[in-house]
Amino acid sequence: MNKKFTDKDKKDWENFINSKDKIFNKDLSENKNTYSGKGSKTIDLHGSSLETANKIVSEHIKRCSSANIKKLVVITGKGLRSNTQNDPYVSKDLSILKYSVPEFIKSNSDLMKLIKEIKEANENEGGSGAFNIYLKNVKE
Repeated sequence: MNKKFTDKDKKDWENFINSKDKIFNKDLSENKNTYSGKGSKTIDLHGSSLETANKIVSEHIKRCSSANIKKLVVITGKGLRSNTQNDPYVSKDLSILKYSVPEFIKSNSDLMKLIKEIKEANENEGGSGAFNIYLKNVKE
């Protein structure tokens, strides 16, 4: 790797620092979580610990249900980069969010009261690295 900065690199950096343009921060916009009763909501759990992922999913299910959102797309990833293969004391399946998060939801009776169905996402929504949660109407 070349560690020397070129004059162009320095100029680009100065332009960036002096720029008044705002840079879109997807993390901040995702955290605002505006819930409206239309369509669906998507959450991405990549990089989350199991505990954090379960908390996020639980919170989103409750919020989406109360906002009368019909579908929640949960992106977990496929677990291909998970380091669990090297640990003989950890289940390869149950430590990966792809398997663990749906099991957490199914074992939580309060959450299941809000859910019609949980199924694997379509290919354009993440395929086997995501799943859909179809929520009941608030009136149901």
